[in-house]
Amino acid sequence: MATQIDLPPSSENSSLARHGATTLQAELQSLHALQARGDYSAAAAGAKRLLPLHPANRDLLLIEAHALRMTKQTEAALAALERLAHHHPRFSQLFLERGLCHVVLRDAPAAIADLRTAVGINPALTMGWRMLDGLYRMTGDNRSAELAARHCAHLASLPPPVVQAKVLFADDEVDAAEALIRRFLLEVGDHPEAMRLLAQIGHMRNVLDDAELLYAGVLAMVPDHHEARHEYVQVLIARHKFPQARAELEPLLKLDPTNHAHRTQAATIQVGLGDFEGVIPVYLEMLRETTGDTPDARVHRADLNLWLGHALKTEGRTDEAIDAYMAATADRPDFGDAWWSLANLKTYRFAPESIAVMRERLDAPTTADIDRVHIAFALGKALEDQGDFAGSWAAYAQGNTLHRASNGYIPTVFETNTREQKRVCTAAFFAERIGWGLDDPAPIFVLGLPRSGSTLIEQILASHSQVEGTQELPDIQRIVHELQGRELDFDNPRYPAVLPELDAATIRRFGEQYIADTMPNRVMGRPYFIDKMPNNFRHIGLIHLALPKARIIDARRDAMSCCFSNFKQLFAQGQEFTYGIEDIARYYRTYVDLMDHWDAVLPGRVLRVQHEDVVNDLEGSVRRILDYCGLAFEPACVEFHKTRRSVRTPSSEQVRQPIFRDGLDQWKNFAPWLEPLRAALGPDLAP
Repeated sequence: MATQIDLPPSSENSSLARHGATTLQAELQSLHALQARGDYSAAAAGAKRLLPLHPANRDLLLIEAHALRMTKQTEAALAALERLAHHHPRFSQLFLERGLCHVVLRDAPAAIADLRTAVGINPALTMGWRMLDGLYRMTGDNRSAELAARHCAHLASLPPPVVQAKVLFADDEVDAAEALIRRFLLEVGDHPEAMRLLAQIGHMRNVLDDAELLYAGVLAMVPDHHEARHEYVQVLIARHKFPQARAELEPLLKLDPTNHAHRTQAATIQVGLGDFEGVIPVYLEMLRETTGDTPDARVHRADLNLWLGHALKTEGRTDEAIDAYMAATADRPDFGDAWWSLANLKTYRFAPESIAVMRERLDAPTTADIDRVHIAFALGKALEDQGDFAGSWAAYAQGNTLHRASNGYIPTVFETNTREQKRVCTAAFFAERIGWGLDDPAPIFVLGLPRSGSTLIEQILASHSQVEGTQELPDIQRIVHELQGRELDFDNPRYPAVLPELDAATIRRFGEQYIADTMPNRVMGRPYFIDKMPNNFRHIGLIHLALPKARIIDARRDAMSCCFSNFKQLFAQGQEFTYGIEDIARYYRTYVDLMDHWDAVLPGRVLRVQHEDVVNDLEGSVRRILDYCGLAFEPACVEFHKTRRSVRTPSSEQVRQPIFRDGLDQWKNFAPWLEPLRAALGPDLAP
C-alpha cells in the first residue's frame, strides 16, 4: 500500500467537505442531478434562482453556462461565462465550456485557443483533448492532433477515479482530490499515477518527506516516468538534497539535453551547491535560445534574467545584475520579483521612469497578488531613497498588510516553543549530558534575528584563511523536523519535550548527521565553516548537545533598528513574523528572552556581538570574534570588503563596501509611524 500522508486541509473549497451538506451544497447536488437527467432548462432556472444569493459561486456559474449551451442559448452561455471569468479567471472548466460554445458557433480558431488554455491549466480534461483532436484534424494540423490523441489515450488508460481526482486537483479542489485518491489507493493498492498525485499534493502542502517517498515508489514501479522524475527532482531540490537531485536528473538530461526545464533544474542544483559562477553561462545560453515576442517567450526570458541577476549579484557583479533585472522588467513590467530584486541590492537607486512603472503596476487590476506585494516593497525602498518617507511608509505598510493577510503566521507557536525550551533545557539537564555529542570544532553558527548584522560577521570570518563561508544551511532544521514528527501539536509540541528521552548515541548521531549533510557546501576544504541560518537561535540547546565544540555567535542589533529593518524587508521565504509591527515586537522580545535563558544555563557558550559595536570599533570587534573562535588575527578580516566570495543575503552589496554608519539610524526617518513599535517593545528594549 502506498505511504499515507496526514495532510492539513486546503483553505479553498474545504468548509463544505469538513462540515457536511449545507443548504447550498444540497441545492448544487440537485442541480447536478438535473443535468445528469438532461433537464437543462430546469438546471438553468435553478442556477438563475440561486445566483443572486451567491453571485461568485463557481459551480453555479458553470451550471448556468453549461445548461444554457445545452439548450442552444449559446450567446447567453457566453455571457454567463464572462461573469464566471470575472470571478474565477483561471478555472479550467470555464475555458472548456467556452471552447465548446465556439465549436457550436463554428469558430474553430477561438475554440482551439480556449480548449488549449483549458488543458494547459488542467491536463486531465479528457473532453478538452478529444475536442482538440477533432479540431486539429479538421484544420489540417495533424501533428497537434496526434499529440491530443495521445493525451486522450493516456487518460483512457487510467482508472476513472484517478482521472477525476486529477481534474479536481488541477482546479484547486485539493481536499476532494485527496479524499478520492486515498479511497482509491486503499481499495486498489499501489498505482503509480495515484501515488504521483498524492505526492503532488504533499509537495504543494510542503509535506516533502512523504512526497519524496511517494515519488521514489512511483519511479521504482515505472523508471521511465519522465514527468514523475522531473517532479521528484523538484522535491529533492526543495529538501536541499542537491547531490541526490543531480543524480536523479541525469537520465532526463541525457534523454533531452536541450530541454530548458531540465537545464533550469540543473542550474538550480548548481546554485544550491554554491556554484554561482558556473551557472551564469548556463542562464546566458538559455537566454540566447529564447527568441520571439510571444507571451510565453517573454515570461521565460523574464525568469531567466531574474535568475541570472541573482547569480551575478551573489558573485558581486552588480552592474550586470542590474542589467539583467531591468531586462526582466522590460519583458514583464508587472514582474514584482524583478523590481524587488533591484531594491534588494540596497545600493541601487531607481530612476523616475521605473518608479512611475511601479506605481502604475501596483494599482493595475491585472497585477497578481504576489507581484503586488513585491512591487509595494520595492516602491517603499525607492521612495525612501528619495526622502519621501510618508510615501515610503505607505508602500511598506501596504506590502506588509498584503503579505500578512495570507501568510498564516501564529505568534504563539514560537512563544510556546520558547517556553518549552526554557522548561526542558535547564542547567541541570546540560550538566547531566556533559561529554555527549560529536567533538567536531568545524561549525561556527552565526545566528540571531534577520537584519541584525549577521552577514557582516559572516563576511569578516569568511575573510580568514581557515574559515569557509557557506550559506543559511537547513540542516539543524531538518533534525528538528525529525524530532517534531509529523503530528504537529502547537499547544504541546513534541520538540523540545522529546530531548530528555534521547540517549547519548542518538545525540552523537545527530552531530554526525549534521557534519555529513553540510559537507557538500564545504567546497574549499577549510577546517572551519559558517552556518548562518538565523533561526538556529531557537535550537542552541540541541546544537550544544550534538556539537559541543561548535562556536555560536549571536548577532544582535538595536531593537528599533532591527525591527524596522525587518518590517521593510521582503524575505524570499520564511520569517513570517516580520510583516506586522506587533508581530515583530513580540518576536524580538521572545528572542531576547530565549537568548537570556541560554546565557543563564550555558554561561559563556554564546558570544554576543552587537552590530553597533562592530561599526564603532571594527578592529576591536574582529579581534574579539576571532579570539572566541580560536583563530589567529588576520588583517584580511578587517578588510573584509575586499574578500571575493559569493554572498546570498540582502546585505550582499553592503558587505562589499567598507564599514559604514548610514544604516544605524534609518528608522528615525520613520519615527512618526513607529511609536506603536516602541510601545510594543517596551522601555527596556526601546528607551
